[in-house]
Amino acid sequence: MSALQNLPFNVREIREQFPALRQQVYGKNLIYFDNGATSQKPQLVLDAINHYYSKENANIHRGVHYLSQRATTEYEAARTRIQKRLNAKSSNEIIFTKGTTDGINLVASSFGNMLQAGDEIIISAMEHHSNIVPWQMLCERKGLFLRVIPINFEGEILQDEYEKLLSKKTKLVAITHISNTLGTVNPIKEMIAKAHNVGAKFLVDGAQSIQHMSIDVRDLNCDFFVFSGHKVFGPTGIGVLYGKEDLLDQMPPYQGGGDMIAKVTFERTTYNELPYKFEAGTPHIAGGICLGKAFEYIESIDFKAVEVHERALADYASQVLETFEGLTIIGDAKNKTSVVSFSLKDLHPFDIGTLLDKQGIAVRTGHHCTQPLMDFYKIPGTVRASFAFYNTIEEIDAFVIALERSLNMLK
Repeated sequence: MSALQNLPFNVREIREQFPALRQQVYGKNLIYFDNGATSQKPQLVLDAINHYYSKENANIHRGVHYLSQRATTEYEAARTRIQKRLNAKSSNEIIFTKGTTDGINLVASSFGNMLQAGDEIIISAMEHHSNIVPWQMLCERKGLFLRVIPINFEGEILQDEYEKLLSKKTKLVAITHISNTLGTVNPIKEMIAKAHNVGAKFLVDGAQSIQHMSIDVRDLNCDFFVFSGHKVFGPTGIGVLYGKEDLLDQMPPYQGGGDMIAKVTFERTTYNELPYKFEAGTPHIAGGICLGKAFEYIESIDFKAVEVHERALADYASQVLETFEGLTIIGDAKNKTSVVSFSLKDLHPFDIGTLLDKQGIAVRTGHHCTQPLMDFYKIPGTVRASFAFYNTIEEIDAFVIALERSLNMLK
């Protein structure tokens, strides 16, 4: 099957914009199937990083000199670009963070301080550790209860069980939009409406969805949405927490320091307005600016076509892999995209991943920070191939050949 046959956009032209994809590993052309961990960066973003440090390097917000003013303008323009992409009501609702984990911890610390002993938080059995551990820590600190929605063997949240867990005691539901291990696309909009019916707030972990689909936070009606810049073709160390403005206004600051204050005396401190109330200290300025450039890049791409292409990649990979004796695909949800996770009887994922690496193929192996999910499936881990819009059918064909070669070596 040709890599360029019947595709909704020109993958070859897109690939030319990502320098990392044009290199060799161990003398083989790199095939990068670890996009669930981090995405590669387009030249536009790479150029922006160099430009900032070469031409605009200065601290923001407080400086009156030219470089500070220029950097501030670029940084805040990035915030506005992200606001518009998410269809948030105001740029005040866009808080820059270190990433998804930091955003979740911010909500757990700040919104969590508003909760009372006996209140309940709901998550699902497919959550990343970053959407489990902060809530466990909060529950231990405040005397709350953590409820977990079970899933079926196909990797789908059991909606009937979710409805049973919802009650007036539920104060927050925190669910991944797309599972990083299974590729399951959860029915977030419907789940949000159900949570709101009992007065609960809803946090969406968008670490695996922001790069694969268009996100409209007002249409979803979520209270919080978090994601990491490095998974959406931007830099590491930068991310976003979206929160509804009235809710963020009610929440106490997460950290104290510079820029999050209005006035400081030894007797009393008053806090800054949104979004700065939650952005203490010198931020990752280059990261924010370059995340804005990453969003500028993705705005040039038809994301409806991206969804079609990536689902086609995942479907094709699944169909071919299912022909391997002893191979089990983990997660077979009806609504699934961009990820194929599998295990092989009597073979450790690490061994398979190591042999694939020597053939130039980058996959992820292990529990993918979803150990409770691995316990549910009674496996130590999986081999995970996760795709982006710059991947091709031709690469999957090469991956399958390399996998067959690897399995023959392990026999």
